[in-house]
Amino acid sequence: MKAVFSPSKAVGTVSAPPSKSMGHRLLIAAALAEGESRIRNAAKSEDILATVDCLTAMGASLTWEGDSLLVKGFDPTKRRAALSASCRESGSTLRFFLPIALLSEAEATLFGAGRLMKRPMEIYAELCRERGLAFSRTESCISVKGPLPSGEYTMPGNVSSQFVSGLLFALPLVSGDSRIRLSTAVESRSYIDMTLSALASFGVKAHWEGERVLFIPGGQRYRAADAVIEGDHSNAAFLSAFDLVGGNVAVTGLLADSLQGDRVYKDAFAAIRSGEAFSIADCPDLGPILMAAAAVQGGGRLLDTARLRIKESDRGAAMAAELQKMGVTAVVEENAITVSGTLQAPALPLYGHNDHRIVMSLSVLLSALGGEIEGAEAVKKSYPDFFRDIAGLGIGVTVE
Repeated sequence: MKAVFSPSKAVGTVSAPPSKSMGHRLLIAAALAEGESRIRNAAKSEDILATVDCLTAMGASLTWEGDSLLVKGFDPTKRRAALSASCRESGSTLRFFLPIALLSEAEATLFGAGRLMKRPMEIYAELCRERGLAFSRTESCISVKGPLPSGEYTMPGNVSSQFVSGLLFALPLVSGDSRIRLSTAVESRSYIDMTLSALASFGVKAHWEGERVLFIPGGQRYRAADAVIEGDHSNAAFLSAFDLVGGNVAVTGLLADSLQGDRVYKDAFAAIRSGEAFSIADCPDLGPILMAAAAVQGGGRLLDTARLRIKESDRGAAMAAELQKMGVTAVVEENAITVSGTLQAPALPLYGHNDHRIVMSLSVLLSALGGEIEGAEAVKKSYPDFFRDIAGLGIGVTVE
């Protein structure tokens, strides 16, 4: 898919799409609950559909009713048959489901597409080795066999919070209490807090014991509930970013007291505008749009950027390559990125790198400059209505 832009400005009001991050969490908690739950304000993004597929393969029943999902739960500890399921390109789905799959003695094989199986999974591999559990990995899949025991789990605090969240979903269902100890300062704590919030919505208890230890009582059961997926601050950042290039966009449907780490996006834009370096340790998904914001401002610096290498693309390098086509230089260091130069209309097509956040970041820039993006279909991963929504705001974009 190609998106072709003519210079234009976004003006108007748009509702934020549902939070993909909270959507995963609420759907999984609902599927682990006894009885029937309803999850409202769901969107059929590729990543959410991956989670729906995996939950169905494991034994849950999920039925779409408009923008709601009716979820009938299952007990993963009672699974006796081997299963295989596709996580598509969703890192959240894969990392959340591996510990859930480990609750059974039966083998489970989870497949992935794109760069998914190249993303780090050593934390789970080591966890399984230490406890004598089966874990094998190929270029296309990971296979595991449990049962996952209760006890002490230790990992660095600077790894993806998805590893912690995966254990938080599974450990309440085993007998015996558990603790997750983080050996270094915690990054992306907000995402862990989102998982704790989702657990609480379905009657499961877990809490912080100090800054680096999570306590999870064992022998619990999820209880069915109705829940609403809140608006997504991550994708709202791309909509609000049109203001940086002359637009005037109001984004509705966001919770002011949201736990989402990306809720700081307006503060991040202000920091870039004032020439301050900004850390993305707790909001790595803002990396691409903040690089775009820095390009608009003629320069900027991001800190704590190392994890951008292990997303759907190497996001720092991908944005640097595309910004270069627009006369802007981005120097990607080990854990920082510096952007400098003056934007100009690209003479060559831009490329989306199979990454939804790269495509949306480049769209903001091309709304001012004009140009085209190849591989624009990547937006389906988190925000399938992105081009429709920005066209409704007045952006001149044609999707071919």
